[in-house]
Amino acid sequence: MRYRTFGRLGWPVSEIGYGMWGIGGGEGGWTGADDTTGKEALLEAVRLGCNFFDTAWIYGRGHSERLLGGLLTGVGAAPAAGGLKVATKIPPKDRRWPSTRDSAIGDVFPEEHIREYVDRSLDNLGVERIDLLQFHVWEDAWAREPEWQRVVADLRDQGLVEGIGISVNRWEPWNVLDTLGTGLIDAVQVIYNLFDQAPEDKLFGVCADLDIAVIARVPFDEGSLTGTLTRESTWPEGDWRNSYFVPANLEASVTRAEALKAVLPDGVGLPEAALRFILANPQVSTVIPGMRTLPHVRANIATSDAPPLDPALLDELRRHRWDREPTEWSQ
Repeated sequence: MRYRTFGRLGWPVSEIGYGMWGIGGGEGGWTGADDTTGKEALLEAVRLGCNFFDTAWIYGRGHSERLLGGLLTGVGAAPAAGGLKVATKIPPKDRRWPSTRDSAIGDVFPEEHIREYVDRSLDNLGVERIDLLQFHVWEDAWAREPEWQRVVADLRDQGLVEGIGISVNRWEPWNVLDTLGTGLIDAVQVIYNLFDQAPEDKLFGVCADLDIAVIARVPFDEGSLTGTLTRESTWPEGDWRNSYFVPANLEASVTRAEALKAVLPDGVGLPEAALRFILANPQVSTVIPGMRTLPHVRANIATSDAPPLDPALLDELRRHRWDREPTEWSQ
């Protein structure tokens, strides 16, 4: 496992982190989660050097956080430098993902709501301080609102939180730039993958200038970049992918994945290429694939030891950028 510096917070973090939505279960999430398998996968990730774990209260309504809390209790500190780093997220009070231009911060992140969910997360995780507390949606129009600024400063002063982050709305990497200029944000979590390359346009440059860490989420585009989806793929009732992979999106995603597989050299699978593409960008501090089984953990973490992609292949992969509008598919 290779490690990268997590922006101005200075943490050495594994470049392959662990996204914990998939093992959290719960209504509106990913079906097929199994606690026994999930706990085995978490322990294997630590054994292989993963030290960055990203969760959220909404992932199973606290269940994912409690699984991570169990890991923290069981292993203490990771064998990797710096120990385990824990990132979690405050859900929007109005329970709307994503937020919209009409969303008011007083309805989404009022002070009492922020404090309530910090307390909930501390209890679920079994820790006295959260390494990285993230807002789970964001509107850049909120940048200069004094209430959230006052609360995060107070949480830091109390020693309850070390770093503050924002999880940017899907397909809106621009919707945080003014907020980054406040100096209060230490990390940005953004969708960045072979299809979604738009963070490179503006966001990454601002993060580099301000020494803000970048967490790359959704490296496999919710599954299409694993190369396992077909035009006939279906999911059980209650699985959120039913709303994401509407027929038009499923057809387009499979077609584009097939085009990507056609340009890969022998011995390089699409999931490996997807992760290596992300890691080719030095602005990325860590990428957080969802990993629900031991084979997922081993395959994804092994990517960290792979050599850099050939520059010619990297250029070819860049041509597969797919710019989508927020209203194009269901959120």
